[in-house]
Amino acid sequence: MWLDLMRAAALMLVLEGILPFLAPASSKEAYIRLAGLPDRWLRGAGLAAMLAGLVLLQWIHWAS
Repeated sequence: MWLDLMRAAALMLVLEGILPFLAPASSKEAYIRLAGLPDRWLRGAGLAAMLAGLVLLQWIHWAS
């Protein structure tokens, strides 16, 4: 289980690094816009991302 968790964390780092690597100027603009959003919107986006991740994990579990 720990190995799978480490693989998932490594994949997350790779995916998170793609946009700043390919388009650093656009990434900066996006981060500046995100910093200006209200906390409530960021929390909502975070919750939506977590729920989507949980649904995807469950779907993968059922498929395997």
